[in-house]
Amino acid sequence: MKIKYQEIGICGLSCRLCPWYHKDKNKCGGCKSNYRLAVGCPFITCAVKKKGIEFCWECKDSTSCKKWKKHREYGKIKDSFKCYQTLEADISFIIENDLNKFIKQQKIREQYLKEMLSEYNEGRSKSYYCIASTVLEINELKEALEKAREETRGMEIKEKAFILHTILDEIAKKKNYNLKLRK
Repeated sequence: MKIKYQEIGICGLSCRLCPWYHKDKNKCGGCKSNYRLAVGCPFITCAVKKKGIEFCWECKDSTSCKKWKKHREYGKIKDSFKCYQTLEADISFIIENDLNKFIKQQKIREQYLKEMLSEYNEGRSKSYYCIASTVLEINELKEALEKAREETRGMEIKEKAFILHTILDEIAKKKNYNLKLRK
């Protein structure tokens, strides 16, 4: 089977906003990279290996699949190493609109994430920035970065990170976003 969308997980997660995808060493190439396909997960085994489809929602049994339903329900309340808070909304967006529109949005989010990581990561904020890039609206990410750049000229990285955290936390508080992994 030819994989077309390596950076979108079989279950609907966006690999582009995952901390493992943005590691410097031993970086994950995405949920459908050769390594991840070899290691597998229940969704890889079922969708790709058994049914020859790239996404769970393409399956004729998707509406009755207990495994996928359980995964989606779990994602509404808990996270693993990756933020699942938007999983259900992302799946709905893809189904209602178009996968390519979703990918376009994810690339914009990833660009803002890369800017946060390169300009504001003091070594302890990667997961936080990944969550913010997943949860905040694109225009909120853009405005937060613009404001941080204005307020942090000439500052050291720790000070810059603190300012960006403060800005993102203010947005999160106003919008009732959760910028922590839910365990």
